Amino acid sequence: MKTIEVLQAPGMAEMLRGVLAGRAKRPGVIDALPAVTLVSPAVQLDAGHIARYTALCGFSPAQGVPLIYPQLLTFPLVMTYLNSPDCPWPALGTVHLANRIEQRRSLQAGDRVRVEMSTGALQAHAKGQVFNLDLRILRDGELVWSATQSLLRLGVTPAAGAPFAAGITADAPLSCQAVLQAPANIGRRYGAVSGDRNPIHLSALSARLFGFRRAIAHGMWTKARALACLLPMRPLEQARVAVDFKAPLFLPAQPTLWTARSTASALFEVRDSQGVKPHLRGQLDY
Repeated sequence: MKTIEVLQAPGMAEMLRGVLAGRAKRPGVIDALPAVTLVSPAVQLDAGHIARYTALCGFSPAQGVPLIYPQLLTFPLVMTYLNSPDCPWPALGTVHLANRIEQRRSLQAGDRVRVEMSTGALQAHAKGQVFNLDLRILRDGELVWSATQSLLRLGVTPAAGAPFAAGITADAPLSCQAVLQAPANIGRRYGAVSGDRNPIHLSALSARLFGFRRAIAHGMWTKARALACLLPMRPLEQARVAVDFKAPLFLPAQPTLWTARSTASALFEVRDSQGVKPHLRGQLDY
């Protein structure tokens, strides 16, 4: 396993150069990803950054560090990998298909952690090749948080690996619990906090350059916004949440949150304003 230390997060200009340079990648069919791990050995959770993220996504400070927040700590490693020669495909045109998170211990502002990203399995999809990135956060050598980010590379045929299947089925009747607000500028605001300034999220003009009629919300913002409504008003020590992304959420919008809840779990969907088309489907357990 090749290991690369990333001691400083890439700046916006560096990421943009890497994304543009990556357009020249033409790998053809890949049978397996090279085994690579990227590591940021000492990352400190910043109270101000957590507060900005909490407010933007609708969490309450009473909920503590949101279990989805550590995904932001992995973003520099993911982008470094996608823009590197170790990733066979360009970042442009890669779609976030699914995201699964497990929190084993709660995190607090001021914690110093080790952040890791490793290449994972390939899966076949009707629209192309799915590749998984495995994400981990360790505190004092203990694994406290992990996630798998499933990314779809469109148009790759034949695709390697076992068939990808959406892991969450809506096998219970859901009821509408909330109407959410997704303003036209939420992509720019979330991009400023997360570092993910993909042009498809920033404005209608920049999104049209990549084939979208309007800007679309970040899938991870939509997931976070739903979790802000679903999680209890207290910090959680342990929790799991899995989401399959279904359809883009064009901005501005008033999506609706639909759920079927039990004592410590929820099946949920974020749907369009009419409650018909799902943008994401998820399962929360805590």
